[in-house]
Order: sequence, then C-alpha cells, then structure tokens
Amino acid sequence: MSLNSESLKKKLAGKMIGHRLHYYEDIGSTNDEAFRLGEEGAPEGTVLIAESQSSGKGRMQRVWYSPPGANIYTSMILRPPTGTMQVTQVPIAAGVAAAETINEFCSGKASIKWPNDVLIGGKKVCGILAQMKMSGKTVDFIVVGIGINVNLAREQFPHDIQEIATSLAIEAGREISRPDLIIRLYENMAKWYRELTRNGFAGVRERWLNLSEMIGKTVSVMFQNEAVSGKAVGLDEDGSLILLTANNQNMTVSAGDATILKEVNTNAAGD
Repeated sequence: MSLNSESLKKKLAGKMIGHRLHYYEDIGSTNDEAFRLGEEGAPEGTVLIAESQSSGKGRMQRVWYSPPGANIYTSMILRPPTGTMQVTQVPIAAGVAAAETINEFCSGKASIKWPNDVLIGGKKVCGILAQMKMSGKTVDFIVVGIGINVNLAREQFPHDIQEIATSLAIEAGREISRPDLIIRLYENMAKWYRELTRNGFAGVRERWLNLSEMIGKTVSVMFQNEAVSGKAVGLDEDGSLILLTANNQNMTVSAGDATILKEVNTNAAGD
C-alpha cells in the first residue's frame, strides 16, 4: 500500500519536524536529496519520504536495502543552534527517537546498538545515517536519514541478510501502519531534539543507556582494519562509546562497527 502524501502533509502541518514534506515514489537516496535541499536553504524540520530508493545509504558506504511499498525511508533537515550542543549528539538522539517509536508498535522489544542501529532480538530493524554541512567551524545543517524495515516478510529480505535483519511485521506478527509510524517517529524525534538543544545531552544519554543492551558487556569495535575491545561502560559527551580495556583504562571510540562478544565460561565441568 502506497503512502498517502497529502494525508501525511495535513497531519504534519504545523509540526516541528514534518511541516514541510517532500514525497517521492522512487529516489536515489533521500539523504542525498535532503543534502541538496539543505544547501538550497530548506528550513529546519523539512522531511523527505520515499517509497523506494535505488541507492539507499547505510553507514560505512554500505547499501541500504530499499524495496518499494513496505518500509520507511526518510531524511530530515536540522539546523541546530550554534554553541548549545555537539552535533555528534544528534544521531544519538535520533537512535533514542527511533527505538522509542519502534517500541510503541512492537511491545518494547527494541534496543539500541552503538553507534546508531536499532535491533530486535539481536537483528537489525532500523539504521540511521547522519551527515552534516560545515562552513568553516560552523554547522550549516545536519541531515538525519532513518530507514526502518516495517512490512517485509522474512523471505523478502535478500538471502545474505535474512539471518541478521528483521522487520516490525515479523516481530509484531501483524502489518504495521506506515503513516502512523512515520508521524510518531517525527514526534519522538522532535521531542528528543528539543531536549538536546534546550537541556543538553544528559537526558538523551540516560535514555540511550536505558535502551541499549551493550552497557556492561564486552564488545569489539572494528574501524577500517583495526579492532579494539573492552567492556562498554558509557557514552562520552560527543556520543563516543566508552570502553574499559583489559588493563582497566577507559578508551573512547568515535566510529566503527560494534559487536557484543559472547561470554565464554572457562570453568571446566565439575569445577
């Protein structure tokens, strides 16, 4: 079922995020187009929604699987006030907003994996990609792209990701209203973006920590060809993951792919 863009525009009129909506049946990448609109001066809260993407973007130059008519592919333009926050905190707020939204439709099953994936039962259901435009040391705008697997059946995923990806319909056992999900996503994003810009990072960080299953567990983070590991103990002010290493030193990791390592029981039987 296609999204009704006119109905969405009416429901989002006057909202902080979504008051200006661009709808596409098909597009290369909502993030690329949002970046172009941002450079043309599109106001904060402008959103883009596509039914499908031919060049959907994931993190680390990966492709985001974007078939038509089943999922959410959206990007939003934000223009954070200078000097009030670190822009690297915005993707953390977006992860909180996405996880809370998914939990409303899927009975509290969602958890956040650093830096900005949302999982259900260890399988990826949502990805977030933030990109920013700078003028010198000033941030002109941030584009936050969010992709959510909504009404895909297991067999509709490409074979190579069927074991690591899931959808809301699979987990909830029913079809999900994409318009309702989109509206709640924008409302939650507006809530946490306001929290961040008005009150700082503390509330966002606390909620992120509550929604993450990583804290207290041993994780490995791969960036380019280097891996670091340690116990995840928190988030730094810029949204970096804080690891406690084997020699009891804190290390901050600002980018990479994180994996929770399985605990190995080293006790022999009968010990």
